[in-house]
Amino acid sequence: MPKFPKIALAATITALSAPFLAAQQHIPIAPESVAPAPAYADYADLAVAAPVIVDATIRSALRLKPADSPDLPTGMARLYIEADVTALIRGTDAVPPRLGYILDVPLDARGRAPQYRKSRVLLFARTVAGNAGQIQLIRPDAQRGWSVGGDALTRRIVREALAPDAPPVVTGIANAFHTPGDLPGSGETQIFLSTADNRPISLTIERKPGQAPRWTVALGEVVDAAAPPPPRDTLLWYRLACTLPATLPEAALHSSGDDASVARDDYAIVINALGACDRGGRR
Repeated sequence: MPKFPKIALAATITALSAPFLAAQQHIPIAPESVAPAPAYADYADLAVAAPVIVDATIRSALRLKPADSPDLPTGMARLYIEADVTALIRGTDAVPPRLGYILDVPLDARGRAPQYRKSRVLLFARTVAGNAGQIQLIRPDAQRGWSVGGDALTRRIVREALAPDAPPVVTGIANAFHTPGDLPGSGETQIFLSTADNRPISLTIERKPGQAPRWTVALGEVVDAAAPPPPRDTLLWYRLACTLPATLPEAALHSSGDDASVARDDYAIVINALGACDRGGRR
């Protein structure tokens, strides 16, 4: 168990505990043996947001005293953990072989904290300015029990997010309209999305007589009508399924009457095809 000078420990706690003091909800950490199969959206929330991701093994866990755990909810304990790094999965700089961080955990019926020593974990974190040996978890549940599936999924999402052609962050719907075709039952709905970096994304839903509506996504000015919709559990699917509203906002609709009704229906086709943004029971 590590020993720290009182002043040094207090400084470390102050630097590392800020995300937990601001958190509105403390989420129990599932032990590796009972953790569910990883959900893409759940891990994407973490892997996309975390500038540092490490595979590590916990070396020690020190339960902090109440005086060193301000604003800690009843039934929770605050731990100072040291972990030995096995691999750096994401990060622009090298990390030291051992890292320290704060973790809030639920107590059991006897008031005891979970035992994490020797547990292999995935840590989704950020660095601490001026202290290379410390990290901050990006969320209270950003320590995950290591598993083959979780490790592989994390690495895949990181590769997708760092690829030159990675889809941008979708922030909403800019405008949408339906243009009827020359034949009854034909037409095209175009939906333009707003993005964090102003890169274009558009949805096109094409209707032809006697055929089911077909939709596609364009990540540029050119629309490839033959392109298939994004497969589930990919970064583009995540950007759409986990961001787009359930219904087409009226403020974005630039059609009226029957054309507006068709545009709403076509948008619903896209939302239904994308399916639910499944986070595996987590937020």
